[in-house]
Amino acid sequence: MKPDLAALLDAARDRGDLLESSHENITQLLAASDDPVYEASVTELAEAGKWSELNDRFFQKLAFGTGGLRSRTISSIVTAAERGSASEGERPEHPCVGTNALNFYNITRATLGLVRYLKAAHEKEGREGRPSLAVARDTRHFGAAFADQVAKVATENGCDVFRFVEPRSTPELSFAVRHLGAGAGIVLTASHNPPPDNGYKVYWNDGAQVVEPHASGIIGEVNAIVSESYDPVPESERGTVTDLGIEIDEAYMTRLETLLLDPELVRSQRESLKIVFTNLHGTGGTIAPQMLHRLGFHCDTVPEQDTQDGWFPTVKSPNPENAEALEMGIAQAERDGCDIVIATDPDCDRMGVAVRNADGKMQLITGNQIGSLLAWYRIKTFTERGIVTDANKDHTVLVKTFVTTELQGAIAKEFGIPCVNTLTGFKYIGEKLGKYELAIPEDLRGDYRTLSDGQTRALRLQHSKFFLFGGEESYGYLGADFLRDKDGNGAVVMFAELAAYAKSKALTIPELLDGLYLRYGYFREGQHSEKLEGADGAAKIQALARNYSEAPPTELDGVAVSRVRDFSKEDIHDEEGDLLPKEKMLFVDLADGRAFAVRPSGTEPKIKFYFYQRPAPGADSAIAPEDLVEAKAKGDAAYDALQSAVIADMRTRLDALS
Repeated sequence: MKPDLAALLDAARDRGDLLESSHENITQLLAASDDPVYEASVTELAEAGKWSELNDRFFQKLAFGTGGLRSRTISSIVTAAERGSASEGERPEHPCVGTNALNFYNITRATLGLVRYLKAAHEKEGREGRPSLAVARDTRHFGAAFADQVAKVATENGCDVFRFVEPRSTPELSFAVRHLGAGAGIVLTASHNPPPDNGYKVYWNDGAQVVEPHASGIIGEVNAIVSESYDPVPESERGTVTDLGIEIDEAYMTRLETLLLDPELVRSQRESLKIVFTNLHGTGGTIAPQMLHRLGFHCDTVPEQDTQDGWFPTVKSPNPENAEALEMGIAQAERDGCDIVIATDPDCDRMGVAVRNADGKMQLITGNQIGSLLAWYRIKTFTERGIVTDANKDHTVLVKTFVTTELQGAIAKEFGIPCVNTLTGFKYIGEKLGKYELAIPEDLRGDYRTLSDGQTRALRLQHSKFFLFGGEESYGYLGADFLRDKDGNGAVVMFAELAAYAKSKALTIPELLDGLYLRYGYFREGQHSEKLEGADGAAKIQALARNYSEAPPTELDGVAVSRVRDFSKEDIHDEEGDLLPKEKMLFVDLADGRAFAVRPSGTEPKIKFYFYQRPAPGADSAIAPEDLVEAKAKGDAAYDALQSAVIADMRTRLDALS
């Protein structure tokens, strides 16, 4: 580091403008690297007095968490060195400089740590040859360059790499890990985050996101690495790169076809359904429209959103949870008289929909509602077709997260199907699938991944648990275990079949949903996210989470709190008796059946609140058809009152912490 810059940083630290941790991380980064972009960017920001920006970039080393890494690649202030040869409005030539940003420094650290852990596990298990990684990326900025860097670091450290040449979805990466027998997988994505962000998500050899004990092992290796420098292994020990493409697509789509439960029903109704699909500039357009056409559905895409573009230029946010993201698809559906609009996020692990209701209007369906309809249809159909029976239903399971609607639990209960709740994050659903696979006797299990769905289903129904459906409220769904993460492509297939079923009954999707309310009671759920960015915001999020844990409410909206579950402190077991890992989440139940939960986001600078309107405990939840409109109105009013009370309480707590 040049003396003038060192003096400038020292002075800023001494007067309190630059955090001690920021000063330490800047010094360490510049001492360990000779990349001129690093020092030039720090110098420009320091000379301009942009200390808040430097603190945001350097207040911490981007920690490798249980899911990997996620952060910005483009900052709100782009330095001249980062801009490079790019014109104004174009993506900068270089990613954001900082230990708290996703850039080549952190991509290299993460890959070094993962490869070291993977090689040790490979050796410990006595496996021959080199370990291997499968690598995919979505359409976000720097994805291709980051994938190349992953391949370079991995191969130079003795690991083979299977690399998707073009952008591919997160679920296809999960499938590829299992299909190829890779030791681990990486997908470069920030899911539905804003355009400046990217991420690095890690999967283990079962195709599921890493969980314990591997998560802690990988985290330890990665976080111990402070430099992006390394000594490559000898040439003879280096790995090779195998490029992947349509051969994996075809294998994946062949398995996606098996998600159809009633192909004859689909054949009878598919020509009467008109679907609009949009990938929101992401990876969904590679597989989902192909699958719909393959199954005989009429599917148009939204031309303006077909382009794979990391700026996601036609939407404020590439998130199918948001109504705005579906606006162009809905306008096209209105113009062309289509029945359904389906959207997936950039890495195509989430799916959102809008459907035509009985009044002919397009209506958005929430993630909880989509999941409930899919769970009901799949349980009902498996039962009607004699696959699930009274004799084997104890060997079936519906899996959902705690923050997902209890309507799904009520549906499972009526059918006599066990329902298991997991912590937030599809990795925990993936972990359950691994448990069910390993519960099959090894001599019968054989090479499980090569077995057909019918063969694995028969084994699970006899010896383990047959996974009927899994989902989370944040628009993630899974209908089979041939991959181990939420799957937007599979969700498109399952929802298209559900729509065909509704068409066969001369019902709309909202009318199907009302049928569930009549039977199980009125459920409404929603969220509020309090966004608190930067170093100061991160501290406020943690302080607020601690405040709820130390002083949970005893009353809200004039109703007493009946139960508080603190997942950060209590030993909580799931319905199968498995002890849950500690998580910063508080779940508060009110005496009238309403509830809310609060948890810091694991991937974004937010603290999230979940609200639940549901039938009161012990009450007869069924609703007479003539009472449904009134029941919905009362339920909506109760929901609104709960949401207002929780947000007001949160604001009071934040003010007290300021």
